[in-house]
Amino acid sequence: MKLLVVGASYRTAPVATLEQLAVAPADLTRTLDRLVAQPYVAEAVLVSTCNRVEVYAAVSGFHGGLGDVCAVLAEQAGAPPAAFASHLYVHYDSAAVDHVFRVAAGLDSMVVGEAQILGQLRDAYHWASGADTAGRLLHELMQQALRVGKRAHAETGIDRAGQSVVTAALDLTAELLDGDLAGRPALVVGAGAMGALSLATLSRRAAGPLTVTNRGAERAVRLAESYGANAVPIAGLVPALSTVDIVVAATAATEPVLTVDVVTRALDRRDPDRGPLVLLDLAVPRDVAPEVAGLPGVEVIDIDRMAALLADGPAAADAAEVGRIVTAEVEAFLSWLRGADVAPTVAALRGRADDVVTAELRRLAQRRPDFSDDQRAEVARTVHRVVQRLLHQPTVKVRQLAAEPGGDQYAALLRELFDLEVPQTSGVDAVPDVVDTVDGRGSFGVADVPATDTDQPPTGGER
Repeated sequence: MKLLVVGASYRTAPVATLEQLAVAPADLTRTLDRLVAQPYVAEAVLVSTCNRVEVYAAVSGFHGGLGDVCAVLAEQAGAPPAAFASHLYVHYDSAAVDHVFRVAAGLDSMVVGEAQILGQLRDAYHWASGADTAGRLLHELMQQALRVGKRAHAETGIDRAGQSVVTAALDLTAELLDGDLAGRPALVVGAGAMGALSLATLSRRAAGPLTVTNRGAERAVRLAESYGANAVPIAGLVPALSTVDIVVAATAATEPVLTVDVVTRALDRRDPDRGPLVLLDLAVPRDVAPEVAGLPGVEVIDIDRMAALLADGPAAADAAEVGRIVTAEVEAFLSWLRGADVAPTVAALRGRADDVVTAELRRLAQRRPDFSDDQRAEVARTVHRVVQRLLHQPTVKVRQLAAEPGGDQYAALLRELFDLEVPQTSGVDAVPDVVDTVDGRGSFGVADVPATDTDQPPTGGER
Protein backbone atom coordinates (compact mmCIF):
# COMPACT_ATOMS: atom_id res chain seq x y z
CA MET A 1 0.00 0.00 0.00
CA LYS A 2 1.14 3.53 -0.81
CA LEU A 3 -0.02 6.89 0.52
CA LEU A 4 -2.04 9.21 -1.70
CA VAL A 5 -3.26 12.75 -0.97
CA VAL A 6 -5.92 14.36 -3.16
CA GLY A 7 -7.26 17.75 -2.16
CA ALA A 8 -8.14 21.36 -2.80
CA SER A 9 -7.44 24.36 -0.61
CA TYR A 10 -7.64 28.14 -0.52
CA ARG A 11 -4.39 28.09 -2.52
CA THR A 12 -5.88 26.27 -5.51
CA ALA A 13 -9.64 26.75 -5.40
CA PRO A 14 -12.14 29.58 -4.88
CA VAL A 15 -14.72 29.33 -2.12
CA ALA A 16 -17.36 28.19 -4.61
CA THR A 17 -15.30 25.08 -5.46
CA LEU A 18 -14.49 24.37 -1.80
CA GLU A 19 -18.23 24.59 -1.09
CA GLN A 20 -18.89 21.93 -3.72
CA LEU A 21 -16.27 19.59 -2.30
CA ALA A 22 -16.97 20.23 1.41
CA VAL A 23 -18.28 17.28 3.39
CA ALA A 24 -20.71 18.08 6.20
CA PRO A 25 -20.28 16.19 9.50
CA ALA A 26 -23.50 14.29 8.84
CA ASP A 27 -22.00 12.95 5.59
CA LEU A 28 -18.50 12.13 6.82
CA THR A 29 -19.03 8.50 7.74
CA ARG A 30 -20.93 7.76 4.53
CA THR A 31 -18.20 9.39 2.43
CA LEU A 32 -15.44 7.51 4.25
CA ASP A 33 -17.31 4.25 3.71
CA ARG A 34 -17.67 5.07 0.02
CA LEU A 35 -13.92 5.71 -0.23
CA VAL A 36 -12.82 2.40 1.27
CA ALA A 37 -15.44 0.55 -0.78
CA GLN A 38 -13.50 1.48 -3.93
CA PRO A 39 -11.30 -1.27 -5.42
CA TYR A 40 -7.96 0.53 -5.02
CA VAL A 41 -8.56 2.28 -1.66
CA ALA A 42 -7.85 0.35 1.54
CA GLU A 43 -7.83 3.17 4.12
CA ALA A 44 -9.08 6.76 4.19
CA VAL A 45 -9.06 9.90 6.33
CA LEU A 46 -11.04 12.95 5.19
CA VAL A 47 -10.20 16.52 6.25
CA SER A 48 -12.90 19.10 5.50
CA THR A 49 -12.37 22.62 6.92
CA CYS A 50 -13.10 26.17 5.81
CA ASN A 51 -9.74 26.28 4.01
CA ARG A 52 -9.25 22.78 2.62
CA VAL A 53 -10.85 19.50 1.62
CA GLU A 54 -8.32 16.64 1.52
CA VAL A 55 -8.45 12.86 1.32
CA TYR A 56 -5.55 10.89 2.79
CA ALA A 57 -5.69 7.35 1.44
CA ALA A 58 -3.74 4.10 1.44
CA VAL A 59 -4.02 2.79 -2.11
CA SER A 60 -2.82 -0.27 -4.01
CA GLY A 61 -2.02 1.71 -7.17
CA PHE A 62 -1.59 5.36 -8.06
CA HIS A 63 -3.80 5.77 -11.11
CA GLY A 64 -6.52 3.47 -9.81
CA GLY A 65 -6.47 5.12 -6.38
CA LEU A 66 -6.59 8.60 -7.89
CA GLY A 67 -9.55 7.65 -10.05
CA ASP A 68 -11.38 6.10 -7.10
CA VAL A 69 -10.87 9.13 -4.83
CA CYS A 70 -11.88 11.59 -7.55
CA ALA A 71 -15.00 9.56 -8.30
CA VAL A 72 -16.12 9.79 -4.66
CA LEU A 73 -15.31 13.52 -4.51
CA ALA A 74 -17.30 14.03 -7.71
CA GLU A 75 -20.23 12.13 -6.24
CA GLN A 76 -20.06 14.28 -3.12
CA ALA A 77 -19.83 17.49 -5.16
CA GLY A 78 -22.61 16.49 -7.52
CA ALA A 79 -20.41 17.37 -10.50
CA PRO A 80 -18.13 15.50 -12.92
CA PRO A 81 -14.44 15.32 -11.96
CA ALA A 82 -13.55 17.59 -14.88
CA ALA A 83 -15.47 20.41 -13.19
CA PHE A 84 -12.92 20.71 -10.38
CA ALA A 85 -9.89 18.74 -11.60
CA SER A 86 -7.85 21.89 -12.29
CA HIS A 87 -8.26 22.92 -8.63
CA LEU A 88 -6.98 19.65 -7.17
CA TYR A 89 -3.45 18.84 -6.05
CA VAL A 90 -2.11 15.31 -5.86
CA HIS A 91 0.75 13.97 -3.72
CA TYR A 92 1.93 10.36 -3.75
CA ASP A 93 4.18 8.22 -1.57
CA SER A 94 6.94 10.32 0.06
CA ALA A 95 5.44 13.58 -1.25
CA ALA A 96 2.16 12.65 0.45
CA VAL A 97 3.92 12.25 3.80
CA ASP A 98 5.68 15.60 3.31
CA HIS A 99 2.38 17.35 2.55
CA VAL A 100 0.53 15.93 5.57
CA PHE A 101 3.39 16.87 7.91
CA ARG A 102 3.54 20.40 6.45
CA VAL A 103 -0.19 20.78 6.98
CA ALA A 104 0.13 19.62 10.60
CA ALA A 105 3.00 22.04 11.20
CA GLY A 106 0.92 24.96 9.93
CA LEU A 107 3.15 25.65 6.93
CA ASP A 108 0.28 25.18 4.47
CA SER A 109 -2.26 27.24 6.40
CA MET A 110 -3.67 30.57 5.25
CA VAL A 111 -2.22 32.06 8.43
CA VAL A 112 1.15 30.29 8.50
CA GLY A 113 1.83 28.74 11.87
CA GLU A 114 -1.74 28.76 13.18
CA ALA A 115 -2.41 25.85 15.52
CA GLN A 116 -6.11 25.30 14.85
CA ILE A 117 -5.28 22.85 12.05
CA LEU A 118 -3.91 20.43 14.66
CA GLY A 119 -7.33 20.13 16.25
CA GLN A 120 -8.93 19.75 12.83
CA LEU A 121 -6.54 16.96 11.85
CA ARG A 122 -7.13 15.21 15.15
CA ASP A 123 -10.90 15.41 14.62
CA ALA A 124 -10.55 13.97 11.11
CA TYR A 125 -8.39 11.13 12.43
CA HIS A 126 -10.77 10.45 15.29
CA TRP A 127 -13.70 10.30 12.87
CA ALA A 128 -11.91 7.88 10.54
CA SER A 129 -10.93 5.71 13.50
CA GLY A 130 -14.55 5.59 14.63
CA ALA A 131 -15.66 4.69 11.10
CA ASP A 132 -12.96 1.99 10.94
CA THR A 133 -11.47 3.45 7.74
CA ALA A 134 -8.02 4.21 9.18
CA GLY A 135 -5.81 1.14 9.17
CA ARG A 136 -2.22 0.53 10.18
CA LEU A 137 -0.68 2.92 7.63
CA LEU A 138 -2.95 5.91 8.27
CA HIS A 139 -2.92 5.35 12.03
CA GLU A 140 0.85 5.73 12.01
CA LEU A 141 0.78 8.65 9.55
CA MET A 142 -1.79 10.65 11.50
CA GLN A 143 -0.21 10.02 14.90
CA GLN A 144 3.17 11.10 13.60
CA ALA A 145 1.67 14.15 11.85
CA LEU A 146 0.07 15.32 15.09
CA ARG A 147 3.38 14.83 16.89
CA VAL A 148 5.25 16.78 14.21
CA GLY A 149 2.73 19.63 14.47
CA LYS A 150 3.15 19.86 18.23
CA ARG A 151 6.92 19.68 17.89
CA ALA A 152 6.92 22.55 15.36
CA HIS A 153 5.03 24.81 17.77
CA ALA A 154 7.08 23.74 20.80
CA GLU A 155 10.54 24.10 19.26
CA THR A 156 10.15 27.17 17.03
CA GLY A 157 8.55 30.59 17.12
CA ILE A 158 6.30 29.99 14.12
CA ASP A 159 3.22 30.81 16.18
CA ARG A 160 4.84 33.60 18.22
CA ALA A 161 2.09 36.02 17.15
CA GLY A 162 -0.59 33.64 18.40
CA GLN A 163 -2.53 34.12 15.19
CA SER A 164 -5.38 32.05 13.87
CA VAL A 165 -7.70 32.56 10.94
CA VAL A 166 -10.02 34.42 13.33
CA THR A 167 -7.36 36.85 14.56
CA ALA A 168 -6.20 37.48 11.01
CA ALA A 169 -9.78 38.16 9.91
CA LEU A 170 -10.31 40.54 12.82
CA ASP A 171 -7.08 42.37 11.94
CA LEU A 172 -8.55 42.99 8.50
CA THR A 173 -11.79 44.09 10.14
CA ALA A 174 -9.95 46.61 12.33
CA GLU A 175 -8.48 48.20 9.21
CA LEU A 176 -12.02 48.83 7.98
CA LEU A 177 -13.14 50.25 11.34
CA ASP A 178 -10.54 52.94 12.03
CA GLY A 179 -7.96 50.46 13.31
CA ASP A 180 -9.61 49.52 16.62
CA LEU A 181 -12.21 46.95 17.67
CA ALA A 182 -12.51 48.15 21.27
CA GLY A 183 -16.06 49.08 22.13
CA ARG A 184 -17.40 47.81 18.81
CA PRO A 185 -20.55 45.69 19.27
CA ALA A 186 -20.18 42.27 17.67
CA LEU A 187 -22.36 39.26 16.87
CA VAL A 188 -21.14 35.67 16.50
CA VAL A 189 -23.39 33.41 14.44
CA GLY A 190 -22.64 29.80 15.35
CA ALA A 191 -21.66 28.22 18.66
CA GLY A 192 -19.24 25.53 17.47
CA ALA A 193 -15.45 25.48 17.82
CA MET A 194 -14.91 28.35 15.37
CA GLY A 195 -17.67 30.38 17.01
CA ALA A 196 -16.14 29.84 20.44
CA LEU A 197 -12.71 30.88 19.16
CA SER A 198 -14.24 33.96 17.55
CA LEU A 199 -15.99 34.99 20.76
CA ALA A 200 -12.82 34.48 22.81
CA THR A 201 -10.78 36.55 20.35
CA LEU A 202 -13.35 39.37 20.24
CA SER A 203 -13.36 39.43 24.02
CA ARG A 204 -9.56 39.72 24.15
CA ARG A 205 -9.74 42.59 21.66
CA ALA A 206 -12.20 44.43 23.99
CA ALA A 207 -14.99 44.39 21.43
CA GLY A 208 -18.45 44.64 22.91
CA PRO A 209 -21.10 44.25 23.84
CA LEU A 210 -20.93 40.69 22.47
CA THR A 211 -23.88 38.61 21.28
CA VAL A 212 -24.15 34.95 20.23
CA THR A 213 -26.86 33.28 18.20
CA ASN A 214 -27.18 29.66 17.13
CA ARG A 215 -29.84 27.28 15.84
CA GLY A 216 -29.43 25.34 19.08
CA ALA A 217 -30.33 27.93 21.71
CA GLU A 218 -28.91 26.01 24.69
CA ARG A 219 -25.46 25.86 23.15
CA ALA A 220 -25.54 29.60 22.45
CA VAL A 221 -26.49 30.31 26.07
CA ARG A 222 -23.64 28.15 27.43
CA LEU A 223 -21.11 29.82 25.17
CA ALA A 224 -22.38 33.32 25.96
CA GLU A 225 -22.17 32.70 29.70
CA SER A 226 -18.49 31.77 29.37
CA TYR A 227 -17.62 35.24 28.03
CA GLY A 228 -20.20 37.50 29.59
CA ALA A 229 -22.04 37.80 26.28
CA ASN A 230 -25.74 37.87 25.43
CA ALA A 231 -27.48 34.96 23.71
CA VAL A 232 -30.35 35.58 21.30
CA PRO A 233 -32.48 33.04 19.43
CA ILE A 234 -31.83 32.62 15.73
CA ALA A 235 -35.30 34.05 15.11
CA GLY A 236 -33.94 37.36 16.43
CA LEU A 237 -31.11 37.47 13.90
CA VAL A 238 -32.35 40.60 12.04
CA PRO A 239 -32.67 42.89 15.09
CA ALA A 240 -29.36 41.55 16.43
CA LEU A 241 -27.63 42.41 13.14
CA SER A 242 -29.02 45.93 13.20
CA THR A 243 -27.26 46.78 16.48
CA VAL A 244 -23.69 45.59 15.75
CA ASP A 245 -20.69 46.63 13.65
CA ILE A 246 -19.01 43.22 13.37
CA VAL A 247 -20.53 39.85 12.53
CA VAL A 248 -18.55 36.59 12.56
CA ALA A 249 -20.45 33.82 10.78
CA ALA A 250 -19.14 30.30 11.41
CA THR A 251 -21.96 27.76 11.27
CA ALA A 252 -22.15 24.29 9.77
CA ALA A 253 -25.23 25.20 7.72
CA THR A 254 -25.37 23.94 4.15
CA GLU A 255 -27.15 27.10 2.90
CA PRO A 256 -26.35 30.79 3.57
CA VAL A 257 -27.64 32.07 6.90
CA LEU A 258 -27.07 35.74 6.10
CA THR A 259 -29.11 36.14 2.94
CA VAL A 260 -29.74 39.35 1.01
CA ASP A 261 -33.21 39.59 2.56
CA VAL A 262 -31.93 39.13 6.13
CA VAL A 263 -29.08 41.65 5.77
CA THR A 264 -31.26 44.19 3.89
CA ARG A 265 -33.87 44.15 6.64
CA ALA A 266 -31.13 44.61 9.24
CA LEU A 267 -29.65 47.55 7.31
CA ASP A 268 -33.09 49.21 7.14
CA ARG A 269 -33.14 49.22 10.95
CA ARG A 270 -29.47 50.18 11.37
CA ASP A 271 -28.17 53.72 11.80
CA PRO A 272 -26.13 54.44 8.63
CA ASP A 273 -23.88 56.81 10.57
CA ARG A 274 -22.43 53.80 12.44
CA GLY A 275 -20.17 53.04 9.48
CA PRO A 276 -19.98 49.79 7.54
CA LEU A 277 -21.40 46.51 8.76
CA VAL A 278 -18.46 44.11 8.50
CA LEU A 279 -19.40 40.48 7.89
CA LEU A 280 -16.67 37.87 8.44
CA ASP A 281 -17.63 34.66 6.68
CA LEU A 282 -15.40 31.87 8.04
CA ALA A 283 -17.63 29.01 6.96
CA VAL A 284 -17.47 26.58 4.06
CA PRO A 285 -20.09 26.30 2.65
CA ARG A 286 -20.57 30.05 2.93
CA ASP A 287 -22.80 31.55 5.61
CA VAL A 288 -23.05 34.88 3.75
CA ALA A 289 -24.81 34.83 0.39
CA PRO A 290 -22.45 36.09 -2.37
CA GLU A 291 -24.94 38.80 -3.37
CA VAL A 292 -24.67 40.43 0.08
CA ALA A 293 -21.26 41.84 -0.86
CA GLY A 294 -22.99 44.16 -3.33
CA LEU A 295 -25.21 45.82 -0.72
CA PRO A 296 -24.29 49.42 0.20
CA GLY A 297 -22.89 49.84 3.70
CA VAL A 298 -21.65 46.22 3.90
CA GLU A 299 -18.10 44.85 3.83
CA VAL A 300 -17.74 41.08 3.43
CA ILE A 301 -14.49 39.35 4.37
CA ASP A 302 -14.56 35.73 3.23
CA ILE A 303 -11.95 33.06 2.57
CA ASP A 304 -11.26 34.33 -0.94
CA ARG A 305 -10.63 37.87 0.28
CA MET A 306 -8.43 36.71 3.13
CA ALA A 307 -6.32 34.58 0.81
CA ALA A 308 -5.72 37.63 -1.39
CA LEU A 309 -4.86 39.97 1.48
CA LEU A 310 -2.80 37.72 3.75
CA ALA A 311 0.61 37.69 2.13
CA ASP A 312 2.90 38.01 5.16
CA GLY A 313 3.74 34.95 7.22
CA PRO A 314 6.03 34.44 10.23
CA ALA A 315 9.69 35.28 10.24
CA ALA A 316 11.55 33.45 7.51
CA ALA A 317 13.91 31.89 10.06
CA ASP A 318 11.01 30.31 11.97
CA ALA A 319 9.41 28.94 8.82
CA ALA A 320 12.77 27.59 7.65
CA GLU A 321 13.34 25.88 11.00
CA VAL A 322 9.92 24.23 10.84
CA GLY A 323 10.75 23.15 7.28
CA ARG A 324 13.90 21.45 8.56
CA ILE A 325 11.91 19.68 11.26
CA VAL A 326 9.40 18.47 8.69
CA THR A 327 12.15 17.23 6.35
CA ALA A 328 13.82 15.24 9.12
CA GLU A 329 10.52 13.81 10.34
CA VAL A 330 9.49 12.79 6.81
CA GLU A 331 12.72 10.87 6.32
CA ALA A 332 12.33 9.20 9.74
CA PHE A 333 8.77 8.18 8.88
CA LEU A 334 9.77 6.82 5.47
CA SER A 335 12.62 4.86 7.07
CA TRP A 336 10.19 3.39 9.60
CA LEU A 337 7.73 2.61 6.81
CA ARG A 338 10.32 0.74 4.79
CA GLY A 339 11.41 -1.23 7.85
CA ALA A 340 7.81 -1.95 8.81
CA ASP A 341 7.13 -3.26 5.32
CA VAL A 342 9.94 -5.82 5.52
CA ALA A 343 9.26 -7.00 9.10
CA PRO A 344 6.22 -9.19 8.22
CA THR A 345 8.21 -10.67 5.33
CA VAL A 346 11.12 -11.58 7.61
CA ALA A 347 8.68 -13.09 10.09
CA ALA A 348 7.05 -15.09 7.30
CA LEU A 349 10.47 -16.35 6.15
CA ARG A 350 11.38 -17.51 9.64
CA GLY A 351 7.96 -19.10 9.96
CA ARG A 352 8.50 -20.95 6.69
CA ALA A 353 11.89 -22.19 7.96
CA ASP A 354 10.31 -23.40 11.21
CA ASP A 355 7.63 -25.26 9.25
CA VAL A 356 10.27 -27.00 7.12
CA VAL A 357 12.30 -28.00 10.19
CA THR A 358 9.19 -29.31 11.97
CA ALA A 359 8.16 -31.37 8.95
CA GLU A 360 11.65 -32.89 8.55
CA LEU A 361 11.88 -33.76 12.24
CA ARG A 362 8.51 -35.48 11.98
CA ARG A 363 9.77 -37.57 9.04
CA LEU A 364 12.96 -38.41 10.93
CA ALA A 365 10.92 -39.63 13.91
CA GLN A 366 8.98 -41.95 11.59
CA ARG A 367 12.12 -43.30 9.91
CA ARG A 368 14.12 -43.71 13.14
CA PRO A 369 11.69 -44.74 15.88
CA ASP A 370 14.70 -46.17 17.77
CA PHE A 371 15.94 -42.67 18.67
CA SER A 372 15.58 -41.85 22.33
CA ASP A 373 13.85 -38.68 23.50
CA ASP A 374 17.23 -37.10 24.29
CA GLN A 375 18.55 -37.94 20.85
CA ARG A 376 15.50 -36.48 19.12
CA ALA A 377 15.78 -33.32 21.23
CA GLU A 378 19.48 -32.93 20.40
CA VAL A 379 18.81 -33.35 16.67
CA ALA A 380 16.01 -30.77 16.86
CA ARG A 381 18.22 -28.25 18.65
CA THR A 382 21.02 -28.75 16.14
CA VAL A 383 18.79 -28.36 13.10
CA HIS A 384 17.08 -25.25 14.52
CA ARG A 385 20.45 -23.74 15.38
CA VAL A 386 21.77 -24.32 11.87
CA VAL A 387 18.69 -22.76 10.28
CA GLN A 388 18.76 -19.73 12.58
CA ARG A 389 22.44 -19.13 11.83
CA LEU A 390 21.81 -19.39 8.12
CA LEU A 391 18.95 -16.88 8.33
CA HIS A 392 20.52 -14.44 10.77
CA GLN A 393 22.85 -12.49 8.50
CA PRO A 394 20.44 -12.26 5.51
CA THR A 395 17.54 -11.07 7.67
CA VAL A 396 19.68 -8.48 9.49
CA LYS A 397 21.00 -7.24 6.17
CA VAL A 398 17.57 -7.05 4.54
CA ARG A 399 16.27 -4.96 7.46
CA GLN A 400 19.17 -2.55 6.99
CA LEU A 401 18.67 -2.35 3.24
CA ALA A 402 14.91 -1.92 3.64
CA ALA A 403 15.42 1.25 5.69
CA GLU A 404 17.15 2.91 2.75
CA PRO A 405 15.41 4.62 -0.19
CA GLY A 406 14.01 1.99 -2.55
CA GLY A 407 14.33 -0.63 0.19
CA ASP A 408 10.83 -2.01 -0.35
CA GLN A 409 12.15 -3.99 -3.33
CA TYR A 410 14.09 -6.30 -1.00
CA ALA A 411 10.97 -7.40 0.86
CA ALA A 412 9.22 -7.99 -2.45
CA LEU A 413 12.19 -10.03 -3.69
CA LEU A 414 12.15 -12.21 -0.58
CA ARG A 415 8.45 -12.87 -1.00
CA GLU A 416 8.98 -13.80 -4.62
CA LEU A 417 12.01 -16.06 -4.02
CA PHE A 418 10.44 -18.03 -1.18
CA ASP A 419 6.80 -17.79 -2.31
CA LEU A 420 5.81 -16.21 1.00
CA GLU A 421 2.28 -15.21 1.92
CA VAL A 422 2.40 -12.11 4.13
CA PRO A 423 -0.95 -11.22 5.76
CA GLN A 424 -2.17 -7.62 5.75
CA THR A 425 -1.92 -6.11 9.24
CA SER A 426 -3.87 -3.23 10.71
CA GLY A 427 -3.01 -2.34 14.25
CA VAL A 428 -5.43 0.16 15.78
CA ASP A 429 -4.03 2.65 18.25
CA ALA A 430 -5.68 5.25 20.42
CA VAL A 431 -6.13 8.71 18.98
CA PRO A 432 -3.53 10.92 20.74
CA ASP A 433 -4.56 14.13 22.45
CA VAL A 434 -3.54 17.49 21.03
CA VAL A 435 -2.85 20.00 23.77
CA ASP A 436 -3.34 23.14 21.67
CA THR A 437 -6.35 22.76 19.40
CA VAL A 438 -7.08 26.50 18.90
CA ASP A 439 -6.73 27.03 15.41
CA GLY A 440 1.31 25.11 -5.19
CA ARG A 441 -1.21 24.86 -7.30
CA GLY A 442 -1.11 21.57 -9.20
CA SER A 443 -3.31 19.18 -11.09
CA PHE A 444 -3.15 15.63 -12.36
CA GLY A 445 0.38 15.31 -13.66
CA VAL A 446 2.35 17.23 -11.01
CA ALA A 447 5.86 16.11 -10.18
CA ASP A 448 4.74 14.40 -6.98
CA VAL A 449 3.15 11.50 -8.85
CA PRO A 450 4.88 8.55 -10.52
CA ALA A 451 5.38 8.45 -14.26
CA THR A 452 4.10 4.89 -14.60
CA ASP A 453 1.99 2.53 -12.57
CA THR A 454 0.77 -0.91 -13.55
CA ASP A 455 -2.27 -0.53 -11.28
CA GLN A 456 -3.09 -4.21 -11.12
CA PRO A 457 -6.33 -4.72 -9.18
CA PRO A 458 -5.77 -5.87 -5.60
CA THR A 459 -6.30 -9.51 -4.75
CA GLY A 460 -6.84 -11.58 -1.68
CA GLY A 461 -8.15 -9.76 1.37
CA GLU A 462 -7.37 -6.26 0.14
CA ARG A 463 -10.14 -3.76 -0.41
